[in-house]
Amino acid sequence: MADNLQFDLVSPERKLASVQATEIQIPAAEGAMTAMAGHAPTITTLRPGILRVVHAGGTDEYVVSGGFAEIGAESVSVLAERALPTAEVTQEAFQEMVAEYRAAHEKALENFKNEPGPVDDAARLLADMVAVGTHMGLSYQE
Repeated sequence: MADNLQFDLVSPERKLASVQATEIQIPAAEGAMTAMAGHAPTITTLRPGILRVVHAGGTDEYVVSGGFAEIGAESVSVLAERALPTAEVTQEAFQEMVAEYRAAHEKALENFKNEPGPVDDAARLLADMVAVGTHMGLSYQE
């Protein structure tokens, strides 16, 4: 079908999806974007967020915590640093994800005290992951 594109999502642990999709909503580092058939070729990095895939069987959602998306006219491939179907994101899994970003932020504070760029970037990623949990009804507890 001309209105569909092949969507593949993989993480280091497993292949999470391989479907014909009509729309993929991507939490890109530059801002949220939607890929559909005929999209201009693009490669983007991912920020922590919800990746949504619309296909004939419904909509699937995945929490991603970084990686890359390669978008073309006929396909979208996402290579995620970490990805889980939203149904598999437990409070414990969310705690682990936020703790990783909190540690990265603390390391940036320690290593780049006088360089706001890396510290701001780490803080933004931490805030994005906390927002994902809030959207899902989860909260980070120290």
